[in-house]
Amino acid sequence: MAAPGGCQDRFPPHPAPLTLAVRLAGSGVPVLPLRVGKVPFGNCPACTGNACGGRPNMKTAGPCRCPAPCHGWAAATTDPHILTSSAWARVWRQAVTVAYHPGGAGLTAVDLDTPDSLTWARQHLPSTRTVPTTRGEHWIYQGAMRSANAVRPGVDIKSLMAYARWLGPGTGTMTDLPQAVRALTAPKEPATAQAPHLVTAASPVGGGVCRHRSPAYLERGITMAVQRIAEARSTVHATVYATFLAVLSTHGRCGCLTDTHVHRLFAAAQAKGETPRHCTDAWTNALTALGM
Repeated sequence: MAAPGGCQDRFPPHPAPLTLAVRLAGSGVPVLPLRVGKVPFGNCPACTGNACGGRPNMKTAGPCRCPAPCHGWAAATTDPHILTSSAWARVWRQAVTVAYHPGGAGLTAVDLDTPDSLTWARQHLPSTRTVPTTRGEHWIYQGAMRSANAVRPGVDIKSLMAYARWLGPGTGTMTDLPQAVRALTAPKEPATAQAPHLVTAASPVGGGVCRHRSPAYLERGITMAVQRIAEARSTVHATVYATFLAVLSTHGRCGCLTDTHVHRLFAAAQAKGETPRHCTDAWTNALTALGM
């Protein structure tokens, strides 16, 4: 038995990777397997070199519908049928641990890897849920944002378009993502594009004609998005973000999305208990994820 405070106490044993993954997915956390080296499995031959175009939830939306866990973090899912499918069976047999997609769960993990970074966090960031890591701690906040490495010495941000190794639920009360963390990924030069006009949640272009099919296609898409939010039984934060991301990836650049459509989406989210600020954060994060 390890001494108090030893490795066994710091990292209690987890179930087998697939069992753990299914349990996490059931609580609304998108998960994926990690291989030796604690990295995602490589792409299948059809997806190597991004030949398939990438998955729709990646920065460059693509047509990939590969049933295998290709494209790293973008393969993370909460669907138990996918997790237990024959296409994933091979990787689970080789998996050594489980990762999750923080942004897909509406979360941000501040990865603190050094004693100095921990000292800085305790002095400058609000307390929140913490998870011990092999080198420091993950501080978990409610809310998603752009991911970035080395935002400060020993500090990485893991949220959108990133994965983090699952090391346990942590301890403490999770708090909302603070501006002090968001500021860590802000451009160093004056950023007029970061002006507060984003809080109005205007459409990125708006007023045009849908180039995809017809106005009816747009209306059906907005109606389905509103319905998806309204039917969310849990993980409302993640559902709202994923829905905003899907709408923007389809209509955000074609000019057909108007402020009226955005207001309908926001109204649906607020009817489920989301605050205006959380709606604005989800919209801004979706725009950022799509490079808009």
